[in-house]
Amino acid sequence: MTDSVSATPTHCPYCALQCGMNLVAAGGGGGVEVAERADFPVNRGALCGKGRTAADVLAPGARLATPLVRSGGALVPAGWDEALDVVAGRLARVRDEHGADAVGVFGGGGLTNEKAYALGKFARVVLGTSQIDYNGRFCMSSAAAAGTAAFGLDRGLPFPLADVPLTGCVILVGSNPAETMPPALRYFAELKANGGSLVVIDPRRTRTAELADLHLAPRPGTDLALALGMLHLVVAEGLVDEEYVERRTSGWPAARASAMAHWPEYVERITGVSVPELREAVRLFCAPESAMVLTARGPEQQAKGTDTVGAWINLCLATGRAGRPRSGYGCLTGQGNGQGGREHGQKADQLPGYRKLTDPAARRHVAEVWGVDPDALPGPGRSAYELLDALGRDVRSLLVMGSNPVVSAPRAAHVEERLRSLDFLAVCDVVLSETAALADVVLPVTQWAEETGTTTNLEGRVLLRRRALDPPAGVRSDLDVLHGLAARLGVEKGFPADPEEVFEELRRASAGGPADYSGISYRRLAEGDGVFWPCPGTGDEGGPGTPRLFLDRFATEDGRARFAPVAHRPSAEEPDAEYPLLLTTGRVVAQYQSGAQTRRVAELNAAAPGPFVQLHPRLAARLGAAEGDPLAVVSRRGRAVAPARITTGIRPDTVFMPFHWPGEGRANTLTNPALDPTSRMPEFKVCAVRVEVARGDAP
Repeated sequence: MTDSVSATPTHCPYCALQCGMNLVAAGGGGGVEVAERADFPVNRGALCGKGRTAADVLAPGARLATPLVRSGGALVPAGWDEALDVVAGRLARVRDEHGADAVGVFGGGGLTNEKAYALGKFARVVLGTSQIDYNGRFCMSSAAAAGTAAFGLDRGLPFPLADVPLTGCVILVGSNPAETMPPALRYFAELKANGGSLVVIDPRRTRTAELADLHLAPRPGTDLALALGMLHLVVAEGLVDEEYVERRTSGWPAARASAMAHWPEYVERITGVSVPELREAVRLFCAPESAMVLTARGPEQQAKGTDTVGAWINLCLATGRAGRPRSGYGCLTGQGNGQGGREHGQKADQLPGYRKLTDPAARRHVAEVWGVDPDALPGPGRSAYELLDALGRDVRSLLVMGSNPVVSAPRAAHVEERLRSLDFLAVCDVVLSETAALADVVLPVTQWAEETGTTTNLEGRVLLRRRALDPPAGVRSDLDVLHGLAARLGVEKGFPADPEEVFEELRRASAGGPADYSGISYRRLAEGDGVFWPCPGTGDEGGPGTPRLFLDRFATEDGRARFAPVAHRPSAEEPDAEYPLLLTTGRVVAQYQSGAQTRRVAELNAAAPGPFVQLHPRLAARLGAAEGDPLAVVSRRGRAVAPARITTGIRPDTVFMPFHWPGEGRANTLTNPALDPTSRMPEFKVCAVRVEVARGDAP
């Protein structure tokens, strides 16, 4: 244990708030406990149950402590040299026999910036493969695509969370922070206390919706029509900020024409949201001097997610609510390093610094930092689901780092089947996840409290997580793993195991790019509360960072924001006689993502022990279902069984399942992998299902 363990300031390993916390020595010696850190401005000491219990997963019984190699059909303990030799040898064999693109890499939105950077470099320089993507593609990629198209730059929030209570109105679309990031809920409570209003758009009456001044409950998959209907009313009622539109935007005539085709009564028929409710939402949004729209996975995890987010951005632009103080559009990023994870090269189409892999200048810059020929860098590869779908066919081996697609991917039974069909699967993880259990080699890696590294929260605030204790003897960091594999595959230099050394190279690689970290150093991060990118500079003499983007100009070539000419279209899968209902999925407060870590914490399991099917009393009566009865939810892709949870807080035509569990209640067995044509986001949030009482099934 390090000397500083008595009070190590660090950050939570879970969601993109990256709440500040202190780690202190646990009673009895050995290990650490989580304590309040009131001085960090994002959460100001508040922690949810996941944060409070984060140290539980560090316990020996909860985590992996030795490499495992499959022998005779079973995973058995092995030494590190043996395990790394097997991984390197098998990856090299597949590459030599089938070509570099037969080797795939799948990363995670929880990896530190250093790991994400090194993983992308490893794939492209050591393996020479284009086949790399990560689970963040399933999180905020639609918002990233829409934000880049509109503003020229994607950063989840272009302003600090501290601006939220100071605005006049927030429209929260498809987000439930009361469950997904509870410490953030205070910002919305403070907004109301300051006289502002909150509009929540969600097909369920969630704990967040209970706080709202106005709750709109549209039919799942119709958020795009709802945004267009509101913009229609803005135009019809003379609420467009014409001077702003003329001075700071382009593309308004086409966007206006599309909105005018979505008159309120038409939108009411599509969404189920009444015309008076639409008018009230427009009034609340347009009455104050400032306002914000914040989206999350609800509108984004759709096969039209990019267009949907674009429509909400259109609403902000038409009313002059972007690039102004206390106003704007933002995306509530989900995963712990979902923002930084998509900036530094583990996405299929990106290089570090949020550079495009197809940009010759970007390739030259990064290749120079890496010491390779730009022409040697592979081009863009498959997106996350397309990569998983190609396993066992075009892609014959896979290295997974920080992800559990057996539970988290859409059409999960099919993805599990593809993983089983691989010639070789290696997984780096802290626990034996459902994906790791299928692997040929499992490499146990360090956790957040056992390593130093940086993450970037949903505000674009780059933060330093500090090592507080030593890892178990049989555990190594992901950077150690990449160092060892690179050496075995013939690349002796360029993959250091020291995170600060990796970050120094990341700074050079990102310099001049949209996500410029060159002016950020470990020393600067250790002395403050983080630095907002972009932050150009050299050495420790970087600029102040950029808490608020777009106040003077947008990041487009001409400095103008661009409207998106979008129109409503149906979801990829609409209800019919065989599948008459809609399924939507989401999270519960006591579990996180695929649950691989939180399901190992007793307190969290007691609060949320398993999956359930939430449905309206009218639907329950029609099915003859009582509270707790096992319900079978069936889609065109499979069947999941979980107990009924009956509530008036959901639409009668919709059922909801959380997605944290494997097995019979795995919600992602049902979900539709139909992809957004721009972001390649699967349509997690809406698919057609039928529901049956499954009295012969154990829930």
